[in-house]
Amino acid sequence: MAKKHFKAESKRLLDLMINSIYTNKEIFLRELISNASDAIDKLCYLSLTSDTGLSRGDFRIDLIVDKQARTITVRDNGIGMTRAEAEENLGVIAKSGSFQFKGEMDKAQAGAEGEDLSIIGQFGVGFYSAFMVADEVTVLTRHYGEETGTRWNSRGADGYTVDDYEKETVGTDVILHLKDDTEEEIYGSYLEVWKLKALVKKYSDYVRWPICMDIEHQERYETGEKHDDGTPKFEYRTVTENETINSMIPIWQRSRSEVTDDDCIAWYHEKYRDTKDPCALVRVNAEGAVSYKAMLFIPGEQNDASYTSENRSNVTLYTNGVMIMEKCDKLLHEYFSFVRGVVDSPDVSLNISREMLQHDRQLRVIGQNLEKKVKGELEKLMREDRPKYEEFFKNFGVDIKCGVCDEYGRYKDFLKDLLLFHTDDDRQVTLKEYRDAMPESQQAVYYASADTLRHAKDLPQCEAVRGRGFGILYLTSPLDEMVFESLRDLDGKPFRNVATDDLGFETDEEKQAAEARDIENRELLDFVKETLGERVAKVKLSDRLASRPCALTTEGPVSLEMERYFQHSPSEEMRQVRATRVLEINPAHNAFTKLREAYDGDRDHAAALAKILCVLAEMNAGVDVEDTAGFTELVSALF
Repeated sequence: MAKKHFKAESKRLLDLMINSIYTNKEIFLRELISNASDAIDKLCYLSLTSDTGLSRGDFRIDLIVDKQARTITVRDNGIGMTRAEAEENLGVIAKSGSFQFKGEMDKAQAGAEGEDLSIIGQFGVGFYSAFMVADEVTVLTRHYGEETGTRWNSRGADGYTVDDYEKETVGTDVILHLKDDTEEEIYGSYLEVWKLKALVKKYSDYVRWPICMDIEHQERYETGEKHDDGTPKFEYRTVTENETINSMIPIWQRSRSEVTDDDCIAWYHEKYRDTKDPCALVRVNAEGAVSYKAMLFIPGEQNDASYTSENRSNVTLYTNGVMIMEKCDKLLHEYFSFVRGVVDSPDVSLNISREMLQHDRQLRVIGQNLEKKVKGELEKLMREDRPKYEEFFKNFGVDIKCGVCDEYGRYKDFLKDLLLFHTDDDRQVTLKEYRDAMPESQQAVYYASADTLRHAKDLPQCEAVRGRGFGILYLTSPLDEMVFESLRDLDGKPFRNVATDDLGFETDEEKQAAEARDIENRELLDFVKETLGERVAKVKLSDRLASRPCALTTEGPVSLEMERYFQHSPSEEMRQVRATRVLEINPAHNAFTKLREAYDGDRDHAAALAKILCVLAEMNAGVDVEDTAGFTELVSALF
């Protein structure tokens, strides 16, 4: 039995793969089980046309643990390998018998009906993941139709041996001798039954063949003796039973006639430990150029854990029932990161490690289709159960808004119909609903922004808009303003902030009269600005305040709401961003008349009135009053 060496390039690749390609050691079991499933698939397919003496119910995968020998065996009764195949498939890295077999069967099945053949291990390196946890790997295999088996053994990159072996049954045993434990890794943990069951549940629960394992249980039995009162004595003993530890058929692979929506929701509760029903369920069974099945849930409440950086996606990707990526962030954009569920496709292209995905057309197509399905389900919820949709938007509307703003508004047209905004009648409306309700004379979309809904509705500038019978959208988050900046307009109607923008109500003659009035009162306005100092950047007269004496507005791109938002930023530079404050005074209000009179006769009194007006404007705008004691003294002096 001569020792053989891997080819030089294979030796380098094996070393690289063990140390670099696979980042998670525990997936070795997934890879070996997937290979075992492939081998059974091949023999099962062969049994459709040949008398193999085996029925579908005979096939199985066994996990065998020997703690004393420190070994794990993955055994299948699939098609096995000839000696030549063992050398060819195991002696050359990235040589895949499964991939070759599938190609042959695809040709044979072209245009013919037959059982679907799904081969998982198409990349030829999964077997070598065993060396991440094992210092020696032995393969005992016998091909169907052969009398003699083959023994393949390797201790890693140095090489391997291969010779004949008398194996009684058809199939393959992969025996892993685990590495010694280290401070960094306890390899012996893989010898624990609970650990192996957990790995099967996590990665291979939906492999189509039963995965069986000896499980110990405590059994209560009657000893035959009796207590003094005549009752029988019982004791416990350990019994071992061979059990199937995978469920084999995933719920999302079953038809709607077999699995109801209630069954799916029950699965959701168990899977995600969520006691509240999801507000929507999306089930997809797509066939064609790209085939996949999906079962997605939109949660009924916000999960704070989903907003951590490591949990931005809650969609798990499977291929043929084998879990490939627990949190696949390649399918849905972040604006749908609240969606939970599974996607299972045989058409997803993987690279040499199943942990990583190719950025291929199939994945993009699946993701685009799923996003349309999710959006469609949300629009349906909005139409048919508005209160439930409003609850959804309360929980996850920030995701939708961020999506509108992301990448310079790239997704704004896709998402804008999902947005909701408050209105005067205590309702929330979509932009389309607002647009449909606009009178023909309305030339813009008006909005008011403040830290709360009450403050927004109470802004003095709203009176001028309401007085003309125009609706106002009330924004309570700085993000809302960024949304409108990204959208730019609504069907050609510009967005206008009632507090800062030109509302377009004044005629040219009125504008000229206002300019003349400002010139006439320039000295007074300059006096008020000098009195207030840096508290405001400008003081001006305004005709849009109706019954209110004054208001605090801003100029430039930063509003008061944005300023408040930036103050909570982790960046010191962002916390220094300030809005350019403007004090607007209503020239038709009695307060201005009193200010004018005081300026002409008592400048100290005029200065006190200017300060009082500024504080009133700040309070109306939701700005904290810094010197409440000083304000109290100013007001008290008026009596």
